Order: sequence, then C-alpha cells, then structure tokens
Amino acid sequence: MTCSMSSGLRVTVFTGDRDLWRRKPLASEIVHRARKAGLAGASVFRGFEGFGASSLIHTTRLLSLTENLPVAVVIVDEESRIRAFLPELNELVGGGLVVVDKVEIMRSVGRESAS
Repeated sequence: MTCSMSSGLRVTVFTGDRDLWRRKPLASEIVHRARKAGLAGASVFRGFEGFGASSLIHTTRLLSLTENLPVAVVIVDEESRIRAFLPELNELVGGGLVVVDKVEIMRSVGRESAS
C-alpha cells in the first residue's frame, strides 16, 4: 500500500453531552454542518470524566450528581477548508473551547494485492 502525505488542520471542539443548539445536541449539529460543508470527516468522542472553565468535575461515577459528560468533536481536513468552517463553529460554540492544530494527514492511495 502506498501513502500520500499532506498538511492539514485538526479542530477539536470540547463541549458537554447536555449542550444544545436549538434543542438538538451541539455535537450532532457540528457533525451535520461539517458534512454539509463537505469536510473530510468528523467524529464525536464521549469522555467519562473531565472539567472545564467552571472547574466542576463531570463524571460517570455512581455517586456523582452531575451527568453532563465531556464530549470532544474532532474534524480533520485541509487548512483552507477548516479555516472556511471556523466562523460557523464560532456561531455554534459561543463560549466553548475550540482547539485548532496543524497535523500531517496520511492517506492510503491503494491496497497491495493479497498473495
């Protein structure tokens, strides 16, 4: 299998599973908008413990009263496409945390034949 390498950006949006955008889960709205924008892909990861700006611990532990578990939405694509999508993320996320970092993207060009 041969690989093609290129530079890109990764956007990670940190939010909670109770965060909403017009009565719809925020993470789901971000994924749907990323798809509509034609981005390469988006994934949502749910955490079992974390804290944010409030310093309140959110956890799945049995005795915990809080259930607003941490969620990370990760999107990777070419820099120009990510930068074009950032204003839309700004509208959705508001006061949340959005991290943008440079990445190297490895794409498989083809598969070797099985012998």
